Amino acid sequence: MKPAPFRYADPGTLAEALEVLASEGEGAKVLAGGQSLLPLLSMRLAAPATLVDINKVPGLDTVEATGDGVRVGALVRHNHLLHDDAAARVQPLLARATANVAHPAIRNRGTTVGSIAHADPSGEMTSVLALTDGSVTVATPSGESTVPWRDLFVGPLETSLHGPAVVTSALFPALPPRSGTAFAEVARRRGDYAVCGAGVVVTLDADRRVDAVRASYVSVGLVPEVYDLTEAVAGLPGDSADWAAAGKLAQGLVDPDSDIHATADYRRHLVGVLTARVAASAAAEALERAA
Repeated sequence: MKPAPFRYADPGTLAEALEVLASEGEGAKVLAGGQSLLPLLSMRLAAPATLVDINKVPGLDTVEATGDGVRVGALVRHNHLLHDDAAARVQPLLARATANVAHPAIRNRGTTVGSIAHADPSGEMTSVLALTDGSVTVATPSGESTVPWRDLFVGPLETSLHGPAVVTSALFPALPPRSGTAFAEVARRRGDYAVCGAGVVVTLDADRRVDAVRASYVSVGLVPEVYDLTEAVAGLPGDSADWAAAGKLAQGLVDPDSDIHATADYRRHLVGVLTARVAASAAAEALERAA
């Protein structure tokens, strides 16, 4: 199929983009990379009256890595973030998750912030924003505001943002001291949407024992969630903790759905397997960083 007819606007400034969005009301959509939006248009699952292309807006294509975290602009492509060494040092989970996003051709064009704004529960970057306790910056005609991840996602492909608004950046806080991360997913073919994906952050105390374990999953719930798995392994040595116990705890906490790709029971099984696997890898990294 072909998209329904629409008007096209390519403003040169953020103020102009917001002006167009305000004039069009709910009938406008923001276009950045388009790797999620354009398929919806082609299948006529979305039919906006106007597309507002923000690719000419300056200042939205940068990655800023500081001691506090990594700020990713709205026009930063997945591939750019994947190969940003400074961002990977500050928050290693970014590169590890981004390497699993779709195929190289899509990563070359698709944007990390656009993926987050799309709010697809099968998207890796929504899960990463949650697991890192991140937030987004949103520009509206009345000014800018920061929206924490918990206030952003309200349902599948649905955020709390309404009216004229542009998500201009996402902030991923830095990995805490004595912590490690890992990410893995299972898909029918590499680059396909994950049947299940798991990201974990393990933090050790000064004695190199497990202090905190947090996990988030892909394709498991309707919105991103973060699960505290600490009680399964709290106080155990980081190099010999029973990570299968953490996986078992996770299986009891998640509530996956069945669909044409996998049953709920299979997804729950994968949660247990992937959690144990990535938690062990994250703990190994935490031990290295704590040395």
